[in-house]
Amino acid sequence: MQKLMGLMRKAIQKYNMIQPGDRIAVGVSGGKDSVALLAGLAKLREYIGIPYQVVAITLDYCFDGIETDFTAIQELCQQLDVEYQVVPTEIGKIIFEIRQETNPCSLCARMRRGCLHDAAKRHSCNKIALGHHYDDAVETFIMNLFNEGRIGCFSPVTYLSRKDLTLIRPMVMAEESLITNTVRRNNLPVVKSKCPADGVTQRQWTKEWLRQMDKEHPGLKKRLYGAMERGEVDGFSDREDRPKQQKEEK
Repeated sequence: MQKLMGLMRKAIQKYNMIQPGDRIAVGVSGGKDSVALLAGLAKLREYIGIPYQVVAITLDYCFDGIETDFTAIQELCQQLDVEYQVVPTEIGKIIFEIRQETNPCSLCARMRRGCLHDAAKRHSCNKIALGHHYDDAVETFIMNLFNEGRIGCFSPVTYLSRKDLTLIRPMVMAEESLITNTVRRNNLPVVKSKCPADGVTQRQWTKEWLRQMDKEHPGLKKRLYGAMERGEVDGFSDREDRPKQQKEEK
């Protein structure tokens, strides 16, 4: 846990993610990434030297009309002294029953963002922490390049002026393998996704392609991430003294 928290602290300081008095909503899906993010942010309060609050928010998609049991996440939040909210939604019903989407991920992502942003505002949060990590950044870079023919990625910090919310990604410097090991070694609870599209997405294809390419060309993933930093793609930077700025989205 210490190594992950160290990388989170480094990212928070490098990209000026958290300020005193922030109330941060952590989007907790129940997967390994969001659970590791929750535990890391909660524990960092003890020694990072910045007073902030953490609120864990879980969106329940209610696939097949059935609510998911998030008791394990609730118990973790109690251990971490974190407020926890589960928000029931009809996302699963709308996507798979009403609209019967053949490519559900794009619509799901938009609906998920909207629900999470609204929930964060209802609970008086000014920031939302998302569990995107190092590998996610490289995969998004590749997906944008292959699918849209453009150079781009999500940003470490993004301000949403329409919602007056700031999105932060504290694990952006942590590789997925470290997160997986941290969750396992610390016995953090994981609630498996019941999404019918889980594991068959474009991102999963990209993940597997990158894994194979990194085997054939050792260090490729690190070089791609380094290129994003050197090119300062969407707010990434290899400078420790980078200007304190953030991308803005309407």
